[in-house]
Parts: sequence; C-alpha cells; structure tokens
Amino acid sequence: MHAWSVPEIPKLPGRGTLPRVFDTARGEAVPVGSPDGAALYVCGITPYDATHLGHAATYVAFDILVRAWRDAGIPVRYAQNVTDVDDPLLERARQVGEPWEAIAARETAIFRDDMTALRVVPPDRYIGVVESLPQIIGLIEVLRAQGFTYEVDGDVYFATHAAPDFGAVSHADRDTMLRLFAERGGDPDRPGKKDPLDALLWRLKRPGEPNWDAPFGRGRPGWHVECAAIALTHLRIPLDVQGGGADLVFPHHEMSAAQVRAATGRPFARSFVHTALVSYQGEKMSKSLGNLVFVSRLRADGADPMAIRLALLAQHYRTEWEWQASMLDDATRRLVRWRAAVTRRAGPPAEPFLAELRARIADDLDTPGALDLVDEWAATRGGDGSAPNLVNAAVDALLGVRL
Repeated sequence: MHAWSVPEIPKLPGRGTLPRVFDTARGEAVPVGSPDGAALYVCGITPYDATHLGHAATYVAFDILVRAWRDAGIPVRYAQNVTDVDDPLLERARQVGEPWEAIAARETAIFRDDMTALRVVPPDRYIGVVESLPQIIGLIEVLRAQGFTYEVDGDVYFATHAAPDFGAVSHADRDTMLRLFAERGGDPDRPGKKDPLDALLWRLKRPGEPNWDAPFGRGRPGWHVECAAIALTHLRIPLDVQGGGADLVFPHHEMSAAQVRAATGRPFARSFVHTALVSYQGEKMSKSLGNLVFVSRLRADGADPMAIRLALLAQHYRTEWEWQASMLDDATRRLVRWRAAVTRRAGPPAEPFLAELRARIADDLDTPGALDLVDEWAATRGGDGSAPNLVNAAVDALLGVRL
C-alpha cells in the first residue's frame, strides 16, 4: 500500500531541541527520541468513515512531533497501518451492499487526499492489514509455540497472563478494563475463555466473511495482533512512541504491548502518547452517532485546508474539545492575518521568534501557545527585512501551515 506525497519542508537555521510529550503509561511528560533516531508507530484508520476531524486531529498532532524531530536533526522512522479488514468495515459493507474491498479502497484514497491537503508528512511505511497477513500469522505462531495461546471453538486467543506487566499502559482497574473491553470490540462474556480479558488473535472462518489460510485454520486476524505484527516487522522495538487516540489506550495499546512483550521479552514502546477525543453536538464524534464532520466535506465546501489545520492546531492534543463551525471562521481570519504579515517588507526580528516557537513545540507540542506566538509577531511592527521570510519558513516547517 502506498502513502501520499511528501510536502516540501523548508530548512531552518540552527536546530530545535528534543521534544517532550506526555507518556500515558508514566503519567508525565518525558523526552522522546534520541540523536540516533526515533521510531514512531501511529495506529491508522479503519477505512469506512475517513477522514473526520477526530482522525485529522490525531494525525496532525503526530505530524507536529515528526516535524519537531526533523527540526532537531533526529532521523525518524514512522509506520502507520490501515485496518482494511475488520468488523466495522464488514458491517458497513453489509449495510450498504457494497464489497468491503471497494469501501476500504475508496475511503483510504479519501484519507490520502485529505492528508495531502493538510500537509501531513506521510509515514515511511504505510501498511494494510491484508498485505501484512504473513507477518501477523507468524507472530501468532510465535505466541502459540511459547504456550501463550489457546482455542475456543477454533478461534485462537492470547492469554493475557503471559505478559506480567499487563495493565502498565492504562493502569486501569479490572472493572474498568472489563467495561472498556466490552465497549471497544472485546468479548469478555464469551463462554470457554480462560480469562474474560483474553484477546482474540485469529477468528475462524465464518459464513460470508473474508478468510485466509493459516496453520490454525482459515480465518482472519484479531485487531490487536495486527498492529503488534506490523510494528515488529517495520520498526525497531522498543518504539520511541506508540501513538493514537485516547480511546486506544485500552484495550488496543494495552493488548498490543502485552503481545509484543510475551513474544519478544521486550517492551513494545518507551512512551505511549494519546490525543484527546473530539466531540460534536455534545457527543464524541463517531459513525454510530452520525455526528461526523469530514475534512473532505469542509474542503468541498470551500474551506482552505490550511485553515482547517489551524483550527486543529488551536486545540492542545491532550485536551478534549468540541468542534464548532466558528472555529473554522476564526482559523480563516487568523490565516488571512498571517499571510498579510509575511508579505510585509519588514517585521520584528525573527531569530527570537524562531527560538520561542521551537520551545513551545518542544514543550509537549504546545500548538495553541505556538499560534499565539505567531499572532503576536504578526500584530507587531518591526524593521527587519529578512524577518517575514524566516517567519514564513518557520510556520511552514514547524506548524505545517503554508502561508
């Protein structure tokens, strides 16, 4: 599977500093990456409702992290998956009477177009689950050989007790785990399981469902093992950052980390970083509620993609927020002010501005603070003829906003 085109990123003078981001597992902001490099895995879309603003907020946030690493001179290795076969996609296909493969291909193409328009730096490896089946099956085989699996009516399950540090990502108590597992694709009440929290690795063939050959029977993979296998195949372990939305903390990231630990004896990631949920009309943005705001629709209605990006950057990635149409209006006005400011013949000195912009971003991706800084520069007069060009380049390179 191919990703999208790489946006041109201006080269800035000097270098940024190592960014700090909030690690869910440790409950504090920590430095991520090193001068030797950074490995990032961000869980991708299930392509049946792409790209709503919740998706966009997540991928723009991690794009800021990638840009901060690059600005600090840190080589980045980035992988992202596409869950191109899964229960929600198959359910959608049944509802609309369309092949699941066609829906996945169409929605993935929309996502690529939206990421291109938003100037998100693409992952080095953009990997679909279907094309990763040999690696997924191989990881399940490793877990089976180590005695960490069992079967229920032919379905293969991972025994969570195989990972002694299970729970170290979410720190949730058992009752919370059971509730979230049931809400987010798990099956805690299935008879025959040794532990309600044991996760499905391989689902035996069911009528009308896609299926593939495996040593343990024709079927398809479970959700969590997919990301574990893709990350193990394409990145070094432990990752510097495992990323995604806050709704992935449990069970998805907890389960993936447990399976990697059981299979390899090594931690999956040094840091687990999560973006807050986005709401609309008083509820979390979701397909089931029908309250999705799509980037492609905003673009089709004439919104400047850079205004959409600015509207997202105005929210801190760890703070829950609710989309309002006025946010796009505010972002559009801000974009106009910034574009006017960088076309002036002179402006306030840009070197102190660049240093402060780098500091804001390195401080847990403080994009609201960074936007305020640009606002302040744009509203101030000065006599440095080179400043507008440098500010223009800095906003492009670090915030991904082309003026």
